[in-house]
Amino acid sequence: MPTVLRQDGFNFVIYPDDHEPSHTHVKKAGTEVVINLGNENTGPHERENEGMSTQNRRKALQLAGERQAYLIAQWRRLNGNA
Repeated sequence: MPTVLRQDGFNFVIYPDDHEPSHTHVKKAGTEVVINLGNENTGPHERENEGMSTQNRRKALQLAGERQAYLIAQWRRLNGNA
């Protein structure tokens, strides 16, 4: 499972050959939130939550927004254009 970014205790994972839309699995302390990455016209947004607290989900979404271009580039590297 390729971790493409580690920040503030969060691991941002993008699986190769994964389904669209482009997204990242954000893991922290045994919990996970899936964030759709959006594109140049839309920001990232939460898609699924598996036990992550509201505070951590907000922080994960904030980090995804700050690093959106990088995360989209990693998605494309691992999965082709999205």
